[in-house]
Amino acid sequence: MNRSKPDHRPSTRRDSAATKARLLDAASAEFAAYGLAGARVDRIAEAANANKQRIYAYFGNKEQLFDAVIDRVLAVGAETVPFDAEDLPGVAGQIFDNLVAHPDLMRLLSWKLLERPGATDQEAATYTAKTTAVAAAQEQGRVEPELGPEDLVAFVLALTQAWFSLTGGMSPTSGSDPWSTRRLARHRDAVVDAVRRITTPHR
Repeated sequence: MNRSKPDHRPSTRRDSAATKARLLDAASAEFAAYGLAGARVDRIAEAANANKQRIYAYFGNKEQLFDAVIDRVLAVGAETVPFDAEDLPGVAGQIFDNLVAHPDLMRLLSWKLLERPGATDQEAATYTAKTTAVAAAQEQGRVEPELGPEDLVAFVLALTQAWFSLTGGMSPTSGSDPWSTRRLARHRDAVVDAVRRITTPHR
């Protein structure tokens, strides 16, 4: 009598997903600390408690792994801070809070601009979706139409990131000058107010 072997595929898929998640977590920390050129695949595998070959099997090469990390950052960011074109000041405040809570994000984005400036498909799609939503809000008179939607999205994002990319040690993780709660609140208010000024329709 032939007995079929038990199907372990669901368990295998769960194990594979868990391994991928650990590799992405480890890669995020490695890339944030060392950038793409300085990151080492063996350190990522060791931190993830995974075989180094799994990286190549799941992601391809180190550059593709970096792209996967950036795509996950964008996906998590979209879930954490949904983009509401009709409340850009509110979006700016939430992005500011997210950058305070996750200081490695700006390091990753800085390395991305320096070492891998070309946009991934998800980056391009995310930016297009934002500009399309802003353009629609402008047509409805809910957002100031004087600036083009592409410029407006770029300026809003730049304002939310300004304090985290400013040279001269202005960083919430700076050991020599840590940000107090009051100081963070003041900077957040300034960012939200600046975004409100450039996005509110002039009536």
